[in-house]
Amino acid sequence: MSIWFGQPTLQDITPLNEGTVGEVLGIEFSHLGDDYLEATLTVNDRVLQPTGILHGGVSVVLAESVCSIGASLTVDLTKQYAVGQEINANHIRPGLPGDVITARATPVSRGRRTQVWDIRLHNQDGKLVCISRCTMAILDHVQ
Repeated sequence: MSIWFGQPTLQDITPLNEGTVGEVLGIEFSHLGDDYLEATLTVNDRVLQPTGILHGGVSVVLAESVCSIGASLTVDLTKQYAVGQEINANHIRPGLPGDVITARATPVSRGRRTQVWDIRLHNQDGKLVCISRCTMAILDHVQ
């Protein structure tokens, strides 16, 4: 059974990513399952740290971007919106230039006011790059 509000498509996500840091870094939403959302990022010169590997902060941006959009897709956006409240990350192995990193966000808990998401980042070989957990606050629009 789908966790999404309505029946969103990947095309519905595009406007939510426009003009954001995700668009600047080249994050592309790639798959919308019944209970998860995936996005990809290609490791290139824009996202490297001085040692030549994927910057850990970029991994966190990817993780929070995919879970923020995921959380947003679970609520009626005319009444509520989702914002990041806390995020952590454990970097397991480096992302190397040319790698395609896929982040899959899956909710652990979807409460009325708080959601917790698990985000796993893998490279194109399926090797784990980063594990992240993000807590999202669900807020009401002020009328």
